[in-house]
Amino acid sequence: MFTIVDFNNFWSPSGGGVRRYHLQKMAFYEKQQEVLSVFVMPDSKTFTEKKSDGLIIEHVKAFRFPGKWEYRFMWKPSQIRPVLEKYKPQVIEVGSPYLLPTLVRRVARKIVPDAVLLSFWHADFPITYVQRPVTNKFGKALGVISKKLAFWYARKEFKRYDGVQVSCDEVLKRLERHHMPKSYWIPLGCDIEMFSPSKRDEALVQKLKAGNPERLTIFFPHRFCEEKGIELLLAAYPIITNRLGCEPTLVFAGTGPYLPQVRLAARTYPYVQYAGFISSIDEMAKIYASVDLGLALSGWETFGLSILESMACGNAQIGASTGAAAEHVRNSGAGRILKERSPRALAETIIELYHSDMLALKQKARAYAEKFSWDECFKRQLNLYQEIYNNKRIS
Repeated sequence: MFTIVDFNNFWSPSGGGVRRYHLQKMAFYEKQQEVLSVFVMPDSKTFTEKKSDGLIIEHVKAFRFPGKWEYRFMWKPSQIRPVLEKYKPQVIEVGSPYLLPTLVRRVARKIVPDAVLLSFWHADFPITYVQRPVTNKFGKALGVISKKLAFWYARKEFKRYDGVQVSCDEVLKRLERHHMPKSYWIPLGCDIEMFSPSKRDEALVQKLKAGNPERLTIFFPHRFCEEKGIELLLAAYPIITNRLGCEPTLVFAGTGPYLPQVRLAARTYPYVQYAGFISSIDEMAKIYASVDLGLALSGWETFGLSILESMACGNAQIGASTGAAAEHVRNSGAGRILKERSPRALAETIIELYHSDMLALKQKARAYAEKFSWDECFKRQLNLYQEIYNNKRIS
C-alpha cells in the first residue's frame, strides 16, 4: 500500500492553520482504502490509534514546552525510527523546520533510503520569526543579514529533500530566490459548507448591531500578537469610532501575548467584546457569517485559512499588502489592501470599505472561496506525492 508519514512539531491541540491542515488531511485519508496516511502526533504518551484502513495516528511521547504553550517537540531518533521501521513509507512529509528535517532525513536514509522527502512550508519563518523581530529591535541592516542566515539554515535543514510544498505564490518565489529545494504550489482548502453565509444568525446579528442596523460589526479571531495586527486594530478603533460617529462592534476571539490589552479594551469600550477561545468550528462559522467585515492584517501568511473561511461566510476583507492576505484580496476583488501599516491607514481603509458596495464585495468573497476545497487540495497533493515517487524510482 502506498504510505505517507507526516511529522510536524508545529502541531498543537489548540493551534490554528497547521492544526486545521492536519485535521482536514486526516479526514480525507480516513475515507481512503488504497492509500495509508500516518500522522505522527507529538503527545504526552506513546500509543497507536487506528482510525480506518486509510488513516493511523501514531502518538509519540515528546517534550512539552514550559508555560502556556501546548507545543511538543520531537527531537530524538528514538521518536522517529520506530514509525519508519513499522510503516516503510514511500513519502515522508515534514511540516516544521527546526531540527526535525535533518533528524528525519538521517533516520530515513538508513531505513527507507528510497522514500520521497518533502516539506510543507507552513510558516515563512526566515521573514516572520527572524527578519521582522530583528529589524524591529536592531534595524534594517541586521534584519537583512538575519534573513540570509535563516535561509542558510533552512537550506541546511532541507538538504537533499525532494521538494517544498507552499500555498502562497509570493512565498514560493521567495524560496526559489533563496535556492531552496524545488517548490510546488499546493493551495489549501476551505469547508465551504461549514463556512457559509447560511450560518448567519439573525439573533446574533441584532445583538451585535445593538439597536442600530447601521453599526459596523467586525470579527477578529486571530492570535493576539503584533504579527496579526492586533496593535493596529486596537489603536485604530477610537479613530474609526470618531470618524463614523457610531461605535463599531468589535468581537475578539482567541488568545496570545496581547490578551491583557484586549481585555482592557473590552472594559474600556462598550462595543468591544472578548469571546474567549472558541473551539467550535460551527460557532466560528456563525460569528463569521453574522458580521460585516473580516480583517487579514498579517502580511506574512503562507495561505491564511482563516481569511478564506471568513470570505466563505461572505465577509468583505481588508488585507495586508504582502503575503497570502494580499493575494486573496487582490485575486477575489472582495475588499481593500492596506497601503500603509499604521492605525490611521487602517481606520481610513475600514471606513472606505464601509461606505462601498458591501453587498457586491460579500458576493465576490463567497464566489472566490468556492474555488477552494480540501478534497481538491489533497487529491492534488497525492498526485504530487505519487509523481515524485515514480520519477525517483525511474531515475
